[in-house]
Amino acid sequence: MRNIWTIARREYRHYFTSPIAYIAALLTLLTVGIYFVVMIYYLMNLANQSYYGNSAPGINIVIGPLATVFMFAAPALTMRLLADEQRMGTLELLLTTPIKDAELVVGKWLGAFLFMLTIIVITLVYPIVLNKLTTPGIDQGVMVSGYIAIILLTAVFLAIGTAMSSFFNNQFAAFFATLAVLIVFWWLIRLPTYIIQNDSFNNILNYLDLNGRFNSMLTGTMSLSDIIYPISLTALGLFLSAAAVEIRRWR
Repeated sequence: MRNIWTIARREYRHYFTSPIAYIAALLTLLTVGIYFVVMIYYLMNLANQSYYGNSAPGINIVIGPLATVFMFAAPALTMRLLADEQRMGTLELLLTTPIKDAELVVGKWLGAFLFMLTIIVITLVYPIVLNKLTTPGIDQGVMVSGYIAIILLTAVFLAIGTAMSSFFNNQFAAFFATLAVLIVFWWLIRLPTYIIQNDSFNNILNYLDLNGRFNSMLTGTMSLSDIIYPISLTALGLFLSAAAVEIRRWR
């Protein structure tokens, strides 16, 4: 555990010296901020019309765009984690130290996860503003469920990014491979259900659909499988990363 925390702390500090991390954080906060202001203005205008009198902004106007932006930010933040170590030859040096493969992988992932959590914490200013703008305030249960959803989703995105980074020596290859996998799990995985008329097959694809689970949690509906699935996917990504590192150790 000590080795994991040492590696995670090192990676976390590295993000504050990396221009890519600053750009990713800036674009994330800027995009969510602009979307938040535009939606608040739009929904307030609707609320002034009698037939839209019940329109009120919810936490989904923060969490929704945050998830979409994170899908592009996560590959940028994870592409160098292991790919860069392999390219520069420092991975071999790390593997000669008394650090287990799993500790190295989890430490790298945890450093990126802590950085993303820092961005998520900053976005808490938006629910505070929303709570002031609505009467009697936003649904606290939905807010908690939404933030649990984005934290679990972030863990999955970063675990997949860590896995892709362990498979490639080139950062940009890792970036595009991660982005491709995330797009499949987020947008494309349910497409076959509109064509294939097979309930068993469609149920499997619906279970694997990250977007559907995320949207259900945004409504405040959270089942045990909605929590277990992203945790399992995160564990799978880290396991594949550790396996890839171990293979390189024995080459």
